[in-house]
Amino acid sequence: MAAALVVGVLTGLLVLRRPISEWLWPDTRIQQLRTDAAQALQAGELTRADGLGARELYEAALALDPDRDGARDGLVRVGDAALVQAQVALEQHRLDDARKSLHLARELTMPRARVDALDLRLRELERDATGVDRLLAAAAAARAAGQLDGGADSALPLFERVLVLQPNNVIALEGREDTLADLLQQARRAMEDGDLARAATLVERVQVADPGHMDLPQTLAMLGARIEQRLRKADDDLRRGRLARALDGYRQVGGIYPDNAEAARGQVRVANAHAALSRRHAADLRIRQAQSELLEAQAIAPDAPAVLAARRHLAEARLSQERLHRDLPSAQRKQRVRELLQAASSAEARGDFLLPPGDSAYDKLRTARAIAPNDPEVIAMAARLRPAAHDCFERALRGNRLTTAGGCLDAYALLEGEDAIIRNARRQLALRWIAVGDERLGAGELQSARHALDTARALDPAADGLQAFADRVRAASLSAPAD
Repeated sequence: MAAALVVGVLTGLLVLRRPISEWLWPDTRIQQLRTDAAQALQAGELTRADGLGARELYEAALALDPDRDGARDGLVRVGDAALVQAQVALEQHRLDDARKSLHLARELTMPRARVDALDLRLRELERDATGVDRLLAAAAAARAAGQLDGGADSALPLFERVLVLQPNNVIALEGREDTLADLLQQARRAMEDGDLARAATLVERVQVADPGHMDLPQTLAMLGARIEQRLRKADDDLRRGRLARALDGYRQVGGIYPDNAEAARGQVRVANAHAALSRRHAADLRIRQAQSELLEAQAIAPDAPAVLAARRHLAEARLSQERLHRDLPSAQRKQRVRELLQAASSAEARGDFLLPPGDSAYDKLRTARAIAPNDPEVIAMAARLRPAAHDCFERALRGNRLTTAGGCLDAYALLEGEDAIIRNARRQLALRWIAVGDERLGAGELQSARHALDTARALDPAADGLQAFADRVRAASLSAPAD
C-alpha cells in the first residue's frame, strides 16, 4: 500500500554520488549548529554534558557533513581554547579545572608537546598541593564507603591519579586492583538482579581500566551466559505470543550489544508477528485492530517484507470495506463521498498528504474514488492533489528517501494514470534501489540487498543493471552461511 510505505523513510539513507548530509540535512541545519557552536566557544562553554557545548555542537555539524572543513576547524579552535583555559587555571591553582581542560584538549588531539608541557606543570602542582599520601588516603576512604567509581572523588579515579604521578606505587596498584574486583562483584550482583545493562557497563569500565584483570574472564563468561539466557527468554515469549515482552528482551540485548545479530533478527521477528496479526484482522475487515497491529510492526521494522505486505493487505481491506458502501442508496452514497472529500480537504490543509495512514488526503480521496470514481468533485480533487504527489516524489528522490519516494510515486500514478512519465519515474527509482542494494551487498548486508533487489524488480523488471545485480545477490546468497 503506497500511503503506508512512507513510514519507512529512514531505511533509504544510502547515497550514490553526493554526501549523505546534502540529501538528509538542509544546509541551514548545519549552519545553525556551527553558529551555536561559535557562540558557545565565545562564551567559554567548550563542552557541556547536555550537548550544547562548542565541542558537541561542532561534532554534530561534522557528523552531518564530514566533507566540509568549517566544523573541523571549529574543533581545532575549541582545542586551542581548552589549552588557554588550562594555562589560566594552572596560574590560578585551580587544578580540577586545569585537569578537565587538558583532558578536553587531549581528546581533541591538540599538539602533544603543548599538552604534555601543561600536564607536567599540573602534576608538579598536584604533587605539591595534594600529595600522594593524601590522594591514597582519600581513595581508601572512598572505597571503604562504597564509592568505587563515577566521580573525581571516588576510589578508582583517585588511585589512577596516583598512578599517573607514580606509576609504580604499590599501594595504588593494589588499591586499583581491589577496586576493580569490587566493581566486578557489583556486576555479578547486577546480573543476579537481572540488570544486564548495568552489569555490562561495569564490566566495560573494568575492561578499559585493566583488560588483564584476573577476575574479568569469569565475569565476562557469566555476562555472556546471561545474555544468551535473555535471548532464549525472548524467543520463548515470542513463541507464546507475548510480543511486548519479547521485544523488550531483544531490545535489552541490542542496547548492550548494538551489533548483536540475533537481537536484531528477533526484533524483526516480533515485527513480523505483529504484521501477521494485522493481516488476520484485515482479512476479517477489523480495520481498527489491523491498523493498531500494523503501527506496532512499523515502529519496529518499517521495511520488513512482512510489514510491507501487511500495509498492502490493510489498504485492500479498507477498499473492500468502502466498496460495501456502493450498495447503499444513492443519497447515502453521495453523503459518504462528501464526508470523505471534506476529510481529504482538511488533511490537505494540514499538509497530511500521505500520512497518517488511513487519514491522509490521498487515502481519503482514494476511498472516495472506490465508491464514486466518476463523481465530478472526486475528479476535481484528484486533479488538485496531482501536483502535490509529483512534488512529493521529486523531493523524496532528491533526499534519497527511496521508500517515501515509492509511496509518493504510487499516489502520483493513481492520480495521473500510467503514462510515459510514470514509467520513467519508476525506472529512475529502480536504478536508485539497485545502487543502494549494491552498496549494501558490498557492506555484507545480504538481507538489505535482497530487499533492494525485490523492490527494484517490482518497479521496473527491465531496469539497466538489474540482472547483473541479481546475479551478484544470488552468488552472495550461495556463499553466505545459513541462518
